[in-house]
Amino acid sequence: MILRGRAVSSGRAEGRSLVTEKPMSFLGGVDQKTGIVTDPASDLRGMRIAGRVLAFPHGKGSTVGSYVIYGLARRGRGPAAIVNERTEAIVATGAILGGTPLVDGVEVSLLRTGDRTIVDGDAGVVALPDVTERPVVTAFLGNRGRILVVKRGSRVKTFRGAWSGISGYLEGLEPPLWRARREVLEETGIEVARLVARGPVFRTRHESTVFAIHPFLFDVQGRRVTLDWENVEARWIRHEEIQRLRKTVPRLADVLASVLPGPRSGGPRPGRPPARGGAAGARRGPRGSRRTGGSRRASRPGRGGPGRASAP
Repeated sequence: MILRGRAVSSGRAEGRSLVTEKPMSFLGGVDQKTGIVTDPASDLRGMRIAGRVLAFPHGKGSTVGSYVIYGLARRGRGPAAIVNERTEAIVATGAILGGTPLVDGVEVSLLRTGDRTIVDGDAGVVALPDVTERPVVTAFLGNRGRILVVKRGSRVKTFRGAWSGISGYLEGLEPPLWRARREVLEETGIEVARLVARGPVFRTRHESTVFAIHPFLFDVQGRRVTLDWENVEARWIRHEEIQRLRKTVPRLADVLASVLPGPRSGGPRPGRPPARGGAAGARRGPRGSRRTGGSRRASRPGRGGPGRASAP
């Protein structure tokens, strides 16, 4: 997998990554003689940075930290390369002085400690040879102020038992919108869905796979759905209730927020205000969930589509 960022300090280096999602202070946070992290607040405390691809969001602390980075490089105790989300003058200056390749504009959350990592400070790219990117779609259905979420079953490959939107892998060069509509039909039986919004691509890491999520929001006329084998429960919720779900797929709230209009605390919602009684014909459980029996879960007979064996 290739992560494209911005070239800050030139050079090319390869090594095993050392990753923290906390900002780093080099003055007082890293021993200048040994290259061991000493910051008590760091989750890397006690670890050596020498020869590693050091990935963290950005630096913090005194500008003298630039000379600490430079000194570590001179003594052979510094990192092989640095990866940042948003570098600043402290880290950039130290990397340039010490000849340490540095690329920023990269999501640190996509790296894991121990990843084989190649940093090209001239081209501004970070390569993860052992990580694969898989594009997927996530479709949210809106009806009268509520959003459909589904609970993934035990036969899907990933995130079993987690709440999600309607999702599926993109195959080949097919358009994401086409795939999103197809997944809606196959997983809910709903044939007519009006596109309301599409969001930017979100990326999230699961084991050795990075999912590139293409979000969509559709408006539908009713709440009756026919679930296929991928999901075991459906629930229509208000958008703010997504934070209360016990287990969700990664970044579900962020992905949903990207397709909602205006501030999440206000703004119009797809369709009309929610009806007091919810969907006609649905048997409601706690907190508005709808459960149905049998291997085919349906609130009405409907065309569920052929289904797919490659659910993410």
